[in-house]
Amino acid sequence: MEAVMNTHWHALAAQISAAVGQNFVVAKANPLSGGCINQTYVLQGCGQHYCVKLNSLACEAMFAAEAEGLQALAASNSIAVPQPICWGVAGHQAFLVMTYFRSGGNREAAALLGEQLAQMHRCSQKQFGWRRDNYLGSSPQPNDYRANWLDFWREQRLGFQLQLAARHGFGEALQSQGERLLQKLDAFFVDYQPVPSLLHGDLWSGNYAVQENGQPIIFDPAVYFGDRETDLAMTELFGGFDKEFYAAYQASWALDTGYRVRKNLYNLYHILNHANLFGGGYVGQAQRMIDALLSEVI
Repeated sequence: MEAVMNTHWHALAAQISAAVGQNFVVAKANPLSGGCINQTYVLQGCGQHYCVKLNSLACEAMFAAEAEGLQALAASNSIAVPQPICWGVAGHQAFLVMTYFRSGGNREAAALLGEQLAQMHRCSQKQFGWRRDNYLGSSPQPNDYRANWLDFWREQRLGFQLQLAARHGFGEALQSQGERLLQKLDAFFVDYQPVPSLLHGDLWSGNYAVQENGQPIIFDPAVYFGDRETDLAMTELFGGFDKEFYAAYQASWALDTGYRVRKNLYNLYHILNHANLFGGGYVGQAQRMIDALLSEVI
């Protein structure tokens, strides 16, 4: 196994060398913890460090989409992201190589992230969606362009996840109530018309860190252009961000008062995705969220 891995690192080092224009040889490969989808390592050699994700050959498109997403976020000149170096296939695995960062700590980083996220969200375009489909975790995420946000959210987000749930055999009640919710989406947008904002797409606390220089950095995106409230809603799942983050974002670009309800509509997408990926209690949680949302418009 070690010989196979050494051969693999050699093939990967050759691709890194070609991408950066200087020789790179792997001296050390230390595994990183935290992910549940990919194998992640820090590669060290020739005075350089790189972060690499590995997975099966079937994940080549997933890594290509992630690299393009990181490039789009970097082009906004707002928040730091790892720079994709190269991606593709080496040996019998798909890979994505990125710049490596060391985490640090800074009390002011949360507020700075709020300001920078608001700046990123001001990057816009004419339609909702993105130039390619990508992935939310390991789930496909369709991004066909739509001029109307409700059409996009109904078809490309909630509707798509409900179709996956049906294939997995998740309850008639989830499907019937979900369909009712899709028909009533207009009620959540009576006095609110979102504009297409550049989104991270999967912005929970595990996809954010603070670098040694005190600057926030975000990673593992599922990029598209959509309602900025969806990113804010995701930050409130799974523990939430510091209060300084929300205060700074509000000061930079205040949220509409209807966000209080719509955040649950937006987080339903992520809970449905977790249900489709992991099953268990997420199915019941999605059902309860749908029921609560319907109670807002009945």
